Amino acid sequence: MTIFLTGGAGYIGSHVLLCCLEAGHKVVVLDDFSNSSPEAITRVEELTGERVTIWRGDIRDGTLLRQIFDRHHIDAVLHFAGLKAVGESVADPLAYYDVNLGGSVTLVRAMAAAGVFRLVFSSTAAVYGDQVLMPLTETSALAPSSPYGRSKRMVEQVLADLCAADSRWSVAVLRYFNPAGAHSSGRIGEDPRGVPANLIPYAMQVAVGRYPELVIFGDDYPTPDGTGIRDYIHVMDLVQGHLVAMKYLADRTGYHVWNLGTGRGHSVLEVIRGIERVINRPLPWRIAPRRPGDTAQCWADPARAAADLGWRTSRGLDEMLADHWRWQAQNPEGYLS
Repeated sequence: MTIFLTGGAGYIGSHVLLCCLEAGHKVVVLDDFSNSSPEAITRVEELTGERVTIWRGDIRDGTLLRQIFDRHHIDAVLHFAGLKAVGESVADPLAYYDVNLGGSVTLVRAMAAAGVFRLVFSSTAAVYGDQVLMPLTETSALAPSSPYGRSKRMVEQVLADLCAADSRWSVAVLRYFNPAGAHSSGRIGEDPRGVPANLIPYAMQVAVGRYPELVIFGDDYPTPDGTGIRDYIHVMDLVQGHLVAMKYLADRTGYHVWNLGTGRGHSVLEVIRGIERVINRPLPWRIAPRRPGDTAQCWADPARAAADLGWRTSRGLDEMLADHWRWQAQNPEGYLS
């Protein structure tokens, strides 16, 4: 197939790009490189021996999207382009509604005009908000606690309404939990611009000396050790979820939602201990107040994805941290190394 991959130079997008090329698909990438590097695409090309068609631009640019669909015969769209930091979304909510919601609406309009109706959307467990009952299923209450989560939930609702109104649409919404790790080569990985907003990339950058210490936001949550609990999923397991979802849509229409997670949560302190085992030394850290929008605990029930897609994770926390450390150690300054 020919796949249109938005945000294809980003952390998850670049790993999806690699696996799509390895599966024999042609891929057209759109990225504005606001939180990614063209070097990621170059390295994917080196790893696969395949060339990638790249369009540099904004997901909100309808004219550009029409040009892309006119130029290429697209079979399916994998949509990753968007903003994703909870704290930043609290400080600048309009940017999140503009890019995440507005960009997605612009994209599906361009798809419809081009007669392309198969879409896999990168959503998030943040749509569930701060829940007491765990694990989270696809039918758990939706109560996002940040503009980031609300922007993703709004896109989900747009896509559900679209499928209800037009039977040609075939949409998979993948709510994934906390991606980490990297490709086993260490050549591509997570390289956020500025200070990382997530635990593992922040901790790994502390480990290579880019920051003096790790800041833990809150140790007074109602969890066994007081720190937040999350479901960390290896990025390569996550990628396989996208590929099987895209295949599932090949002969089905309608709106489909799946959690992509391991079904197990790890606390911040558990992750820190795991990182210390991988780097073989203590990691400096301190406690700070909670961040607005953060939740106490969040882990998935991935049973529906297993039943419908035959998808299960195969990599645990230790492998995830080892792969992430390999990437960071080989690329201490990220793609600028």
